[in-house]
Amino acid sequence: MRLVGSDLACVRGGRQVFSRVGFTVCAGEALLVTGPNGAGKSSLLRLVSGLLRPQQGRLELEGGDLELTIAEQAHYLGHQDALKPSLSVQENLRFWTALLGGEAAKSDHALAAVGLDGLAPLPAIYLSAGQRRRLAIARLIAIERPIWLLDEPTSVLDTAAQAMLADLIRAHLADHGLVLVASHGPIGVNGAKQLRLGQQADQGTQSP
Repeated sequence: MRLVGSDLACVRGGRQVFSRVGFTVCAGEALLVTGPNGAGKSSLLRLVSGLLRPQQGRLELEGGDLELTIAEQAHYLGHQDALKPSLSVQENLRFWTALLGGEAAKSDHALAAVGLDGLAPLPAIYLSAGQRRRLAIARLIAIERPIWLLDEPTSVLDTAAQAMLADLIRAHLADHGLVLVASHGPIGVNGAKQLRLGQQADQGTQSP
């Protein structure tokens, strides 16, 4: 599987966020998208997720399911954790699992993987910011999709939770998944490719 972006440009609110951005990510690879605030890191992930349309350029997934869009083969983890406060931890995850076509049994495994199985009956309103993010991360495990799009995923995580996420990313890559991460810092994955936005008149520059 290979995800390719070619000559991508994005306009939001009448402002050109970036242009001439290209990248290639293959199965088993991670791409770290970096750059200053406003360079378009989040916008690029939203383009791939189908939440935004590119002003120009193309996104292609080679080797994926031809009957599904790129968005339908991707998980997008944005700044909002998308939880219903009145539902329990377990109910929130089972809702997303059912909505996205996963198996209920895998939701329980996913809670254990992110260290929230002991809080399963607790209403989500009582979770800390870090726990809410861990519950959102559990969706990545409960519903299998080959592409992970992670926007500043470690922003509210403590050191132990950051290490947990890095382990999950490495396991996903080892299972031939691919990952795009927008972040200001390292993601704990050796050998990740890098795409720097905000340089040379908003041209994106990818490095191995």
